[in-house]
Amino acid sequence: MTGHESPFDLSTCARPNILALEPYRCARDDYKDDGTNILLDANENAYGPALELRAEGKPKHGAVNGHVDQRAAEIDLLGLNRYPDPHQNELKQLLCALRNTHHHTSRNLQPENLFVGSGSDEAIDALLRCFCTPGRDKILTCPPTYGMYAVSAQVNDLEVVKVPLDTSKAFKLRPEAINATLSSDPSIKIVYVCSPGNPTANIVSKSDLQQILEHPTWNGVVVLDEAYIDFAPEGSSLAEWVNEWPNLVVMQTLSKAFGLAGIRLGAAFTSPPIARLLNNLKAPYNISSPTSALACAALQPRNLAVMKRNREKILTQRDRMLEELPQIPGVGRFLGGFDSNFLLVEILDKPRNEGGRPNNETAMAVYERLADTKGVVVRFRGKEVGCLGCLRISVGTAEEVDKLLERMRSVLRDILSNRGQAPNIHTEHVKEHEANDVIA
Repeated sequence: MTGHESPFDLSTCARPNILALEPYRCARDDYKDDGTNILLDANENAYGPALELRAEGKPKHGAVNGHVDQRAAEIDLLGLNRYPDPHQNELKQLLCALRNTHHHTSRNLQPENLFVGSGSDEAIDALLRCFCTPGRDKILTCPPTYGMYAVSAQVNDLEVVKVPLDTSKAFKLRPEAINATLSSDPSIKIVYVCSPGNPTANIVSKSDLQQILEHPTWNGVVVLDEAYIDFAPEGSSLAEWVNEWPNLVVMQTLSKAFGLAGIRLGAAFTSPPIARLLNNLKAPYNISSPTSALACAALQPRNLAVMKRNREKILTQRDRMLEELPQIPGVGRFLGGFDSNFLLVEILDKPRNEGGRPNNETAMAVYERLADTKGVVVRFRGKEVGCLGCLRISVGTAEEVDKLLERMRSVLRDILSNRGQAPNIHTEHVKEHEANDVIA
């Protein structure tokens, strides 16, 4: 025993489910960013935050002039000795105004419909704590999907029931199979659905979701994760639809299209009774003053215009990647959809015109060599359901896409010219990812 003599034994004191926890992983666990890498791994907004900024990164408009739509992205540093607003009604009102499109209902969202937290991850965890009894209840997920649902479930000692997406139909949701599972197991309290999917990039149809919401006997909550919704066609968000369904929760974030991953701001739109429960159980000051100030600024008209301009640039580069990536020998099909700021693409063991097939070892070799030798970090997704040989590639700036295309062509040319050796080199690393990599 080292230090003070003590009977303390971590292995018997800590909760078994926490001791067994496989943590959330990202590519930057393998490849630390030194500021020079091209980061196409985490689906961040490569064009920066949705804020009007000068070249040096400071707000263009340096003072509040009394008009809310002109407000600058300023932080009251002198006020940081005070706790932040525990209710965030101004921020909630701005989020409601953003999503009150009346595409899906004539009713308006109000602040009473909202919970805001530290990214969508706080909402994911809060919902589990609100509706699921540890060691007894379950959640349902539809792989391939976002890995934090499973991580949060394990933290809360909950079993995960999986109903995979239909890999033969571009990862379509299977509402009939989900409903049959819900009918057979009343201990399932939450269904998590990702739209656009991660890593599948496709929108879940409104009618498929409605089938689950209309289940005649199941008493539980349907959670729709819309982290990437602003890259999808206009009117795709179902946030306002929570006014029509008492057990629907729609999660969103400012991390993606708004380019504000660094402020950690997520929102859950839902019925007032569920929102009240979530707000009752949260920490009293869970949104910091700087986060609130930056989020409110991003939701002003002049900064919404910045977000939309950046989104159009991303969509232009996405279309370019769709056209040019398949021209590289060894790149296969795109799987899933095209409704997000990333693409899921197959890597083949030889060129397509030579009968190439999707291959995990080749995909892992491309992933590693791009990062190790070319400074381009993407994501290996080959272990996910229906994603054999796949990389998930975030859409970058025009310059970043130039370098991605050039360097992927070079790496694949080298790997495929020596394809008799390359797969064996990376087999163990593939197995390690299959055992440990929980992020989707």
